[in-house]
Amino acid sequence: MSELHKKAKKLRIASDVLKTISSKEKNTAIMEIAKSIEKNKDYILTENKKDVEIAEKKGIKKSLIDRLALNEKRIKGMIEACKTIVNLKDPVGEIFDSFLRDDGLRISKMRVPIGVIGIIYESRPNVTLEATILALKSGNTVLLRGGSDAINSNKAIVKAIKEGLKNSNIPETSIEIIEDANRELVNEMLKLNDYIDLIIPRGGKGLIDFVVKNSTVPVLETGVGICHIFVDESADIKKSINIIDNAKTQRPGTCNTVETVLIHKDIAKKILPELKTRLEEKNVEIRGCEKTLDIINVNKATEEDWATEYLDLILSIKVVENLDEAINHIKKYSTGHSESILTENYFNAMRFVNEIDSAAVYINASTRFTDGGEFGMGAEMGISTQKMHARGPVGLKELTTYKYLIFGNYNVRD
Repeated sequence: MSELHKKAKKLRIASDVLKTISSKEKNTAIMEIAKSIEKNKDYILTENKKDVEIAEKKGIKKSLIDRLALNEKRIKGMIEACKTIVNLKDPVGEIFDSFLRDDGLRISKMRVPIGVIGIIYESRPNVTLEATILALKSGNTVLLRGGSDAINSNKAIVKAIKEGLKNSNIPETSIEIIEDANRELVNEMLKLNDYIDLIIPRGGKGLIDFVVKNSTVPVLETGVGICHIFVDESADIKKSINIIDNAKTQRPGTCNTVETVLIHKDIAKKILPELKTRLEEKNVEIRGCEKTLDIINVNKATEEDWATEYLDLILSIKVVENLDEAINHIKKYSTGHSESILTENYFNAMRFVNEIDSAAVYINASTRFTDGGEFGMGAEMGISTQKMHARGPVGLKELTTYKYLIFGNYNVRD
């Protein structure tokens, strides 16, 4: 039996134990993890520095290094995530959709853990902690397969997590990490139906497509973020520029960053010069359509740009005739992640909401809010862009399934 199989088997055994653990015990374990992260933060930061230095030597772009890097603030954020998760209601055991038949038979649904969850992700070592605490609180065990670029960071975080679990009633084997960077192990992981109940890929299009096409284990598909903002003709110009700036430059390497801005032709001449000045101050490269180029001097956008998730300080801009063209453009190029309309027109806003079928649809707000923490979930496993089971940020409830619970009084079927 391979090392991967051995770890997966341990997770399956631990899963049976975790189903019997109380909410209080789970919360205690998560707080012990938080204490261990705090205690080992210098070690974690030292190991993370190794990963960052390797990435810099490889010439990885700054926006992706930002995703990889940890600092005191981000470590503090990880600890705060633990505290937030502890304060959230445990979904396991919740009874819902209950009804009573005429013969006295009560039929209900009860939330239960999924079981063993495998998560395959790139960069962002904080995902290691977030995935673990979300899994444990929802009664699941987790197999982690991070990217080779963050291997030192991930190993250090897992070591701290396991150290914390020693002071709890949750088995250390409730979390395991694949340390070997060999990609063949991903293939092997995707075929472990006897041990793993769900695979969650979190990363770029290449990773997600590979997992979806090759996994025999059920997949919860998180999506690429080609996010759009449409600036309607009635929009407030200054406020719209602030939103676009935030959505593009706050953390350009994240999936909820805006990649394409669509601007109504009647407001284009008013907003584009000022928007260009603001974005260029932040070192954003603008790529515009022909109509955009008639107003401001920027690089010309190609067909490929509309279908690209840059994850960088690059923004595509297209001037559109009306709301119809904006909606049709989004329908064609959207990955179903997050879209926003900036408008003072109620009817246009409602039409946008009704016709755009993405996981998160905004009115007068930045797409950067599509995040488990911002949505009150404490953390997230990823942003699901599929329509079955879970959609949007994947939090505690989304990591459970249900079984039917039927109470009778020695009932028999006629």
